[in-house]
Amino acid sequence: MNKILPRILAATIAAALIAGCSSTQQEQDETRGWSAEKIYSEAKAEQGSKNFERSNKLLEKLEARYPYGRYAQQAILETAYNHYKDQEPLLALAAIDRFIKQYPAHPSMDYALYLRGLVHFNETQGFMSFLAKQDMSERDPKAARDSFDSFRQLVTRFPESRYAADAQVRMGYLIGALSNYELHVARYYYKRGAYLAAANRGKYLVETHGNTKQVEAALGMMVLSYDKLGMNDLRDDAKRVLLKNYPETTVLDKDFLTDRAWWAPW
Repeated sequence: MNKILPRILAATIAAALIAGCSSTQQEQDETRGWSAEKIYSEAKAEQGSKNFERSNKLLEKLEARYPYGRYAQQAILETAYNHYKDQEPLLALAAIDRFIKQYPAHPSMDYALYLRGLVHFNETQGFMSFLAKQDMSERDPKAARDSFDSFRQLVTRFPESRYAADAQVRMGYLIGALSNYELHVARYYYKRGAYLAAANRGKYLVETHGNTKQVEAALGMMVLSYDKLGMNDLRDDAKRVLLKNYPETTVLDKDFLTDRAWWAPW
């Protein structure tokens, strides 16, 4: 009997502690009994105050308690936005992709594509600084391409969207960035004697970004590279196209590869 009583007492105390903790947790959950609209409204308020972590916790509760309905759907996008503003691009992209897969016909699909483009675009901000680095062949412009693709989908599928105009502007920036990237890589290869790789980079730029100002320099790179390779027919073809479209060009001058004006990002 003396051995049983301590065990019963210990069990009683443990049960009381567990109940107390549970009660405390319930008391601390201020959202208990809140409607989906109320939780969403509070999450938006926290978002507006830049309390992104707190906002996301509320949005998580919203999705868990009310998994069906417009507030739960919108909560995914708000979560993505919070992660984007809180410098968590991978989490933002994961939330956006989940939204796109779950609700492909949602009225806010244009915003989802725009936000995905913005997340990648932010990663692109440091991309142009890569142009000043020496080893351009190791730089991957994937973020810039992904951003462009998201904006392109937006303006193609939703040309009347309120986000379409800004997406178009950013696409123009990205095309310039990607074109400059190709030029810098071509120059990198040329200076190291990889003339075929340099020519191919120039050719790729002409074929994929033919409406950019960088085409002139790309054609010049092709002429110089083919000349080094002894591919006279290809050299002459590239030179003919260059002079026809840019009769006043200076890209064939001896200072072309060292002139910073041609290799500055903008």
